[in-house]
Amino acid sequence: MKQLKAMTLVLALGLATVSVAARAADPVDLGKREYVNQCAVCHGLQGKGDGPYTELFKTKIGDLTRLTSSNGGVFPVARVQGALDGSRMTKGHGTSEMPVWGNLYKIKAAENYIDIPSYDADAFVRARILALVDYLSRLQEK
Repeated sequence: MKQLKAMTLVLALGLATVSVAARAADPVDLGKREYVNQCAVCHGLQGKGDGPYTELFKTKIGDLTRLTSSNGGVFPVARVQGALDGSRMTKGHGTSEMPVWGNLYKIKAAENYIDIPSYDADAFVRARILALVDYLSRLQEK
């Protein structure tokens, strides 16, 4: 009986180790997840401006893979962050008074973390936006 318990414990520890290793090998890409969930409907999965909602707009949706090439070879971090947080006016993203993504992230923060007294909603918003900026920088054409 003791051997069976010991073998069960060893098996459980082995499975737990494999599970942890598998999760560590495939970390969640928060920026990609944000992009797919929030941006791809307009900009397309590859960022080319060919998402399924493009027909709803009068103007052409921007190709996000060319941000670096259209900015002298440097990814425009501040400009992209401003478009997302509302500090920079961008068609389709709302005005600085009502930024689409900044408000969306604030609502998500309030829904998920309202009961945590030390929670900083602004930090949540900044982290989501920065993760998205990082992902967009990785989408750039080489």
